[in-house]
Amino acid sequence: MPRPSLRWRVAAALGIGSLLVTSLLALATWNLASDYMLRQRVQATTRQAEVNLRLVDETLRKGSDGLTELLTGLTTDPDSTIMLFRADKVLTSGRQVDPAVLPADLLSMARDGVPARQRLRAEGIPVMAVAQPLADAQGLYVELFPLVQLDRTFRFLSGVLIGVTVLSGLIGTTLGSWASRRALRPLIALTAAASRIAGGDLKARLPDQADPDLAPLATTFNATADALEQRVLRDARFASDVSHELRSPLTTMVNAAAVLRRRQAELPGTAGKALGLLTSEVDRFARMVIDLMEISRADQVGDQEDFEPLNLGDLVRGAAGHRLGGEVEVVVASPPPVVFADRRRLDRVIGNLIENAEHHAGGAVRLAVLHHDGQVRLEVDDAGPGVPEDMRTQVFERFTRGVRAGSRGADSGSGLGLALVAEHVRRHHGRVWVEDRPGGGARFVVEIPGITP
Repeated sequence: MPRPSLRWRVAAALGIGSLLVTSLLALATWNLASDYMLRQRVQATTRQAEVNLRLVDETLRKGSDGLTELLTGLTTDPDSTIMLFRADKVLTSGRQVDPAVLPADLLSMARDGVPARQRLRAEGIPVMAVAQPLADAQGLYVELFPLVQLDRTFRFLSGVLIGVTVLSGLIGTTLGSWASRRALRPLIALTAAASRIAGGDLKARLPDQADPDLAPLATTFNATADALEQRVLRDARFASDVSHELRSPLTTMVNAAAVLRRRQAELPGTAGKALGLLTSEVDRFARMVIDLMEISRADQVGDQEDFEPLNLGDLVRGAAGHRLGGEVEVVVASPPPVVFADRRRLDRVIGNLIENAEHHAGGAVRLAVLHHDGQVRLEVDDAGPGVPEDMRTQVFERFTRGVRAGSRGADSGSGLGLALVAEHVRRHHGRVWVEDRPGGGARFVVEIPGITP
């Protein structure tokens, strides 16, 4: 399960914290308020029951005449009930309630001479039952005071507190999201600038910050970016200068090697073999210098691309016909894949992959241009023994030696050709990798975004 983003973790932490604090306050408010209201209600009912009991005792001392009228007058609330237990008779006034609903413990305490009270539900209505012994100890006086209004107040108060608690959690989460978004905004700008630099835009910088906590970050990042840009420019200029300085002597060497190659048959034995080795090394040196010049050009800051819609199938067929003489299998999907690309760079990608197969793996045996999940895929299969799995990343690094990488041919290579492939593919927002080809050999795969027909 993926871990939530920092923004949502901050928002959740603030929301949960707000929910917990509000819950504690709501719980304290509920306990204090409900306890106070209930205590006030208990005191009021107890005092009222004591007053009513004295009136009943006074009437009983004078005789039972008028007792019924008295009990009826004492039940002023339609939901209240008075029960008078004498001998085996129960005299009830007010709302009729079955005496069996009264708890036995409550009546037992009153019979023992101890006034008792208890909250209960009588016939579906919450009441406060107050039980007291009569003065002559010949019976019990029980009065049920309705708690309907208090129960409604408790429900309203609990609903308000629960609603406030939930609302507080939502507000805390919203504030946390807003605060984290504002706090992470400089990091978003930093990430965007770092991504631009990683993509080749070495002029990307962070804007100056007025915040004293963020100003050192922006200053340090911009200073690092400046130093990186200057270093890349120096390296690119050095490679370009070296390449240009080598062009004149290299041209002389290539021409001389061509002349000597035509006279190689005239040189016997060891001299002829030495001449063959010399001319092959001159050719490899020429390819390396050309690749080095291309890399220095790719490293130039502000190097411009000329992107246009291109039929990749036509480019591959042209490269195969020009470089391989039409002897290799070419597979192009239908409809032909179209990409938005720089023709020069893309042609160099195809050419370098074909040359890599020729120089290191006995030649290319198949070129394929296919559609794949919205991408356009170029596959170049060779006839070599394949690339060891632990070297499949290093072969795209600059100056990776073929011998060190488990060379697939006699030519050790310079590592510049595949490094150029990786650089040009990156400029097209794609990726390149090498895998095993079914049936043996290596398959170099390039994927770049395609244009939807």
